[in-house]
Amino acid sequence: MASLSAAQSVGVYTKGTKAWFADEKEAWISATCTSNQTTGDKIRLCFEGDNDQKEYVFEATLKEIEATGGSKLPPLRNPPRMEYTDDLTNLSYLNEPAVLNTIRTRYIQHLIYTYSGIVLIAMNPFDRVALYDPDIVQQYSGKRRGELEPHLFAIAEDAYRCMIREQTNQTIVVSGESGAGKTVSAKYIMRYFATADDQEAVGKKKKLDGGMTEVEEQILATNPIMEAFGNAKTTRNDNSSRFGKYMEIQFDDSANIIGAKIRTYLLERSRLIFQPETERNYHIFYQLCAGAPSSEKKELDLGTFNDYHYLNQSGTGTVPGVDDAAEFEVTQRALSTVGLSVQLQWQIFRLLAALLHIGNIQITGRGDAMLSENDPALLTTTRLLGISTTEFRKWVVRKQIITRSEKIVTNLNPTQANVVKDSVAKYVYANLFEWLVSVTNESLSCPDVSLVANFIGVLDIYGFEHFQKNSFEQFCINYANEKLQQQFNQHVFKLEQEEYIREKINWKFIDFSDNQKCIELIEAKLGILSLLDEESRLPSGTDQGFVQKLYSNFDNPSFKNHFKKPRFSNSAFTIAHYAHDVQYESENFLDKNKDSVPDEHLSLLQGSNFDFLTDVLDKASSNNPVITPENNKRMSMVVKKPTLGSIFKLSLINLMDTIGQTNVHYIRCIKPNEAKISWGFEPNMVLSQLRACGVLETIRISCAGYPSRWTFEEFGDRYYALVSSKYWDPKLKPDVRELCTVILNMSIKEEDKYQIGTTKLFFRAGQLAYLEKLRSDKYSACATLLQKNMRRFIYHTRYVRMKDVTLRLQCIARCKVASIQMQQLREERAAITVQKNWRRYAARKEYMAKKQSILKLQTAARGYLARIEFSSARENNAAIQIQRVIRGWMARKYYTMQRERIIYMQSCVRRRVARKALLSLRHEARSVNHLQEVSYKLESKVVELTHGMTALRDEKKSMAERSVQQESQLRVLKEKYDKLERKHKVLETRLLEPTVPKEQWDTLQSEKDTLSSEHRSILDKVKSQQREISSITDQLNAQKEDNSKLQRSLEEAKEQALGAVDESEVAELRNQLASLKAQLAQVMNTPRKQQSIANIRSLSPTRGGMRNMSPSPVKALDAKNRKGSVSETRSQSPAGVPIHRKARRNSAADAIDHRPKTSIDNIRKAELLTKNPRPTSVGPSSGIIGGIVGDAEEDLSEEIGNLLRDEDSLQEEIMEGLIKALKMPLPSLQNPPSQKEIFFPAHTISLCVTQMWQLGYVGESERLLFNVMDTIQKQCLSFTGEESVVPCAFWLTNVHELVSLICLTEIDMEREMLTNSTHGRRPVGWHEFEKLVTTVKFEMQCLEDNIFHTWMKEMKKRLSKMVVPAVVESQSLPGFITSDSGRFFNKLLAGSSKPTYTMDDLFNFLNKIWPMQIQYNLTRIEEWCKSHDIPEGTLQLEHLMQCTKLLQFKKATLEDIENIYDVCWVLSPTQIQKLISQYHVADYETPIKADILKAVASHVSGDKSDVLLLEPVMIDDMTNPFEIPIVRQIVPQNYMPSWVSRRLSSVDPKDKEECLMVYCFYCF
Repeated sequence: MASLSAAQSVGVYTKGTKAWFADEKEAWISATCTSNQTTGDKIRLCFEGDNDQKEYVFEATLKEIEATGGSKLPPLRNPPRMEYTDDLTNLSYLNEPAVLNTIRTRYIQHLIYTYSGIVLIAMNPFDRVALYDPDIVQQYSGKRRGELEPHLFAIAEDAYRCMIREQTNQTIVVSGESGAGKTVSAKYIMRYFATADDQEAVGKKKKLDGGMTEVEEQILATNPIMEAFGNAKTTRNDNSSRFGKYMEIQFDDSANIIGAKIRTYLLERSRLIFQPETERNYHIFYQLCAGAPSSEKKELDLGTFNDYHYLNQSGTGTVPGVDDAAEFEVTQRALSTVGLSVQLQWQIFRLLAALLHIGNIQITGRGDAMLSENDPALLTTTRLLGISTTEFRKWVVRKQIITRSEKIVTNLNPTQANVVKDSVAKYVYANLFEWLVSVTNESLSCPDVSLVANFIGVLDIYGFEHFQKNSFEQFCINYANEKLQQQFNQHVFKLEQEEYIREKINWKFIDFSDNQKCIELIEAKLGILSLLDEESRLPSGTDQGFVQKLYSNFDNPSFKNHFKKPRFSNSAFTIAHYAHDVQYESENFLDKNKDSVPDEHLSLLQGSNFDFLTDVLDKASSNNPVITPENNKRMSMVVKKPTLGSIFKLSLINLMDTIGQTNVHYIRCIKPNEAKISWGFEPNMVLSQLRACGVLETIRISCAGYPSRWTFEEFGDRYYALVSSKYWDPKLKPDVRELCTVILNMSIKEEDKYQIGTTKLFFRAGQLAYLEKLRSDKYSACATLLQKNMRRFIYHTRYVRMKDVTLRLQCIARCKVASIQMQQLREERAAITVQKNWRRYAARKEYMAKKQSILKLQTAARGYLARIEFSSARENNAAIQIQRVIRGWMARKYYTMQRERIIYMQSCVRRRVARKALLSLRHEARSVNHLQEVSYKLESKVVELTHGMTALRDEKKSMAERSVQQESQLRVLKEKYDKLERKHKVLETRLLEPTVPKEQWDTLQSEKDTLSSEHRSILDKVKSQQREISSITDQLNAQKEDNSKLQRSLEEAKEQALGAVDESEVAELRNQLASLKAQLAQVMNTPRKQQSIANIRSLSPTRGGMRNMSPSPVKALDAKNRKGSVSETRSQSPAGVPIHRKARRNSAADAIDHRPKTSIDNIRKAELLTKNPRPTSVGPSSGIIGGIVGDAEEDLSEEIGNLLRDEDSLQEEIMEGLIKALKMPLPSLQNPPSQKEIFFPAHTISLCVTQMWQLGYVGESERLLFNVMDTIQKQCLSFTGEESVVPCAFWLTNVHELVSLICLTEIDMEREMLTNSTHGRRPVGWHEFEKLVTTVKFEMQCLEDNIFHTWMKEMKKRLSKMVVPAVVESQSLPGFITSDSGRFFNKLLAGSSKPTYTMDDLFNFLNKIWPMQIQYNLTRIEEWCKSHDIPEGTLQLEHLMQCTKLLQFKKATLEDIENIYDVCWVLSPTQIQKLISQYHVADYETPIKADILKAVASHVSGDKSDVLLLEPVMIDDMTNPFEIPIVRQIVPQNYMPSWVSRRLSSVDPKDKEECLMVYCFYCF
């Protein structure tokens, strides 16, 4: 079984599997498996590095793998899509490199927060990030953990919800090494509690305008105070907390913050007197030196920080980017906020100045210490402290030893004197810090403790420290971290076991690293702290003696794994902490533990004249009372003072008790690099911190049990393919739990490797990898099978189709080729014949032309040559003759001279020769044959020379003839070339000359363009006319069908009427039916009214709130008085026009009692019988009452006056009939209403008012207008929800139309008044009229404002519900619509509560389809805005448009990222980085590379303009002012809707007076 498990673990490493290998620089590097070889018991795995292509080889045996449980195997790497998860526990492979890689991947994307189960890992970016704005605070308020991105606000909100839900105290532990961001995180957590607005808590006080209560402001004010007095600049952090802090934020029963309490731990006192290089003292000293006013500086004798020994040792006095003077003002404001007066603050600063002067006291001497009485620093110190200079000087250089019988005073050496001086400064500062914390607690704590229901504690504690030289401070800090780590491990273990118990699975005790033995080593009865206290109380105790006691006491097997003695040091000891082995140097251990001040100095300080100093010491002593031991015989006479180690141990035990009684939440702060470079990442440093803060220990505990947990639905959906389809066939409706059981039984043979819970499945480490391998193999086999059959089918089908197509193509091609060849042959033969004849003709013609040309050329050439030859012949002949004569003369002369000389010579020679010849002749006479041979040779030689000369002469002659011939040919060719060149130039000039005039060309071109455009327009008109004809034809056919239907119904009605028995009975039934219909319509059309309109705007809103309708300045008269005396004395209108009217005739005086009061009721009753929702308009002079009007035209003006004087009837008709019972035209795109129909109420009311003003009824018009405005407002407010949108829009338009008509009437009346004034008619009541018009316009504008805001509020509510489904979810783009059939397993789980799509499916769908849908929807909105003249609306869509472009863009290369930034210019770099980091890739997509994410993150600058969230738009926000539109330029209209005509038709035509009255009302 074990070997099977080992083989299973090794089998996961198939080719292509990615794993991790350790590396010195990068901690872990990724590699890909290239081969997996198993030979017997030996295993060899070969990998290739993903980055460096280096080969990595792993070799082991199956026995070794079994013994180690597979832990020696290379850790597997998670799939790329899992490496961006925000919770490390969701990783498929939970191991150390996977955790480091996920954190690094998220950090590269500027995501600094990551969950690890219950722990939040916070990476310090060393840069400003927009993650803590008020908008983000409110965004996390009320949200559960996991709903939003990981954030420390989510941890704070989780603690807050747990406190409310469980009514238990909570603790948030913020830990990490120096520079990791603990202080900032704790600060933002407290700010979250103070500023977050909880809308769900019952009794919670709402925060108006983002304000805070006084207590909350005081809590936030503690941060600058604690930072100023307890923080300092170190090499690792510019604002390092040099103490531990536990802040309890107290809440009452209603979850309101009512107080707070601070506890501090282990202030670093030694920093006051010494700071290493590049570090600083506490901030408050530098703030005091930089920000104190000159008068106070003079009083306290303060200078710059360089003047003080306690501040200038390190050489660093400033922090880059920090203004100490400004920070001093912040500290002062914070002190004032917590309740410290300005006078008390300067007493604090006086004490701080005294401490600075203590450091400047100069102690000299060689053997004994010496201190000058006139030392300036000494005098200033004692003056500020209010103590005796002599006494202080005395006990600085001397010490007193008290025995039983006497007191011995001895001198101190300079080193000891400086130690005493520094101990006094440390003691005073430590007591001042404790006093400050105590006073702050008194100010913050709730006066009534009974009101405190629960609290949330925020622990800002130092992290594990390991330096080159570790002293007492590091020992205490690491001791505290040991305690916290033990509590953390127990808490994690407890949660792990609770999960197993809740799921009811079989589990065994998980072994986790318990550091109890290390804690006992430190705090046991004979532990390190006890031995340190014992050595500290000995008068002769030394650091070396303390170390020797440790060596002797812990030199036993029980502590050998936790306490070690260094090899090369006898003054140090090593403790094996949970995170690392730390070697502590014992130097100054005893002094730092005792931290004592001589009794003489204590009494001197307690007797100070400075009251504030004594108060500080008294409060500190009361907070730390001396523990008096019980009386026993062996008790010493001297009360033992508590040491610093014992105090710290006691406070730490109390802290652990407090934490143990609360529900704990953890935030682990990580410092990513040592150099504090923004967004720098050092893997080894981060990994060591992950080990130190316990994150990896949490993962180890999880891996020891069942780290992988899946729900049944998720597991079944992922691995259902591992079993046969009969187990998951949707038709059989299988049970998901049974399906998962079958999958596990068939896949995993060892039952110990998994557990089945009530809601989840639990797996051991490595099992998911094995299941993934089985799933991958299964899908690979299925894919191979499908590919094989699909390829066979595809290729067979392709072959058959190709064969058939090939045969057909061959047949067609061969036929085509044959016909082409035949055609080619015919064409070739014809071409040959044509060519033959043409070539013959061309050749003959060319021959004849050439012949004539050649003959002419020959003639000319020959003549020219002949003339040249003749001329040359004459010249030659002449020259020859001259030469001949001269040569003859010269030859003769030369001949004569030579002959004479020769003759002379000959004579001499001949004489001599003769003599010799004689001798030779004599001799030759003897040889005649010899002479004959010589003669023969000479003759033959002469013959040869003659023949050679003849041949040369012939050759020369032939060459001359040939040269002449070549020259003649060259001249002929040159002449031919010149002729062709001239001909070519002539042809070119002819081509450049236009054949048609330019004006004619332009005219023809324009005529052509005109004809083309006319042709296109005519075609468009023809098409549009054809469409209109077709639509008119359709309408005509529809009308014909309607007419035929009406004709048939009319005939049927006639037949029924003919068949009726009793006409009176039919009439009675009709009346009853009409009355029933009227009642039913009245019930159905009655609008639903609001229950309360107290919170709705009234007409004229004021600054303080809403106000009612402005009362009419005209007093209301009694009805009888109004009827009886309606302007009997009036003879003029306000404009001065005389009014002539007859006596009033009331047609309603003779009315019968059972009849309605007016004809309006009959008209309204008839209106209720109509059912046409979309009325059509008719002319005002309808044929219904045409005859009546014609008969009574002379009484029209009189009836109008009567109607206006009957104020009650007029107002009832307008209020009830025109406003309340109005049939508003419904908006429609197919049949939009006309402007006349929309503005009918406004024009009708305007006609009434205008007639009243012309007749002088100013008071009546005022009452009418105010009643109209009140009725319109009540009518608009009577509708609720979406029903109010159309009425509000309708009446808003009509009110503005009415305002425009009133302004137009005012202008006409004013013009008429001026005209009458010029003719001597004095206007009556013009000022009252002007006042009335001004008041009415103001009130109507207020009414517009109220209706507009009511309308906009409902519109916002409606649009807020529609915008996301319509713009984002609506699939309106054809061809890109998805269906729900994409996921097969949803059919199986149709009855479960699981949603149709998971988040992965949603993001996969968004990434491919939805951006196109969203962009299409946005394009439609943009077109709508442009068509309705709302250009500013398109600007508001730019962010969403660019978001859709970003989702569709490629993100594969750096060039793609730069293109995204160029296109998405509206989006900020933080928004782009957030969108890309949240971009979930599908299985078929290539994941975004790490360098791409890093490049995106590099664009984030962190400045104020680089925001993440847009400015929120509140639905209920009605603070935007309503801009009153300009008055329209309109013309009054006489218009009568069809429903009025129907109402008139219901009036008895015989009652001419009543009908005339109604007609007069609707059309004067």
